[in-house]
Amino acid sequence: MGIGDFLEEAAGGLAAEQIADKLDPNAGILVKGAAALAGFEGVGMVKEHLDGGQAPAADASSDADAGDTSAQDDSQNN
Repeated sequence: MGIGDFLEEAAGGLAAEQIADKLDPNAGILVKGAAALAGFEGVGMVKEHLDGGQAPAADASSDADAGDTSAQDDSQNN
């Protein structure tokens, strides 16, 4: 993750916080913080989706395979 990626995500967080402030001027710090976090993470997810997003899917499938092998090992022990 480079500085450019971080700046894009930070800008997404700032924009989301400002939108929350416009929608509810009396919003508390928790609402604004949640909006900023959602904006920060949302930009990363959109970029990942547009880039193809193959990395998380590969990690999830390897975790599923690891779970299947342990289930097979338990059945062999019985």
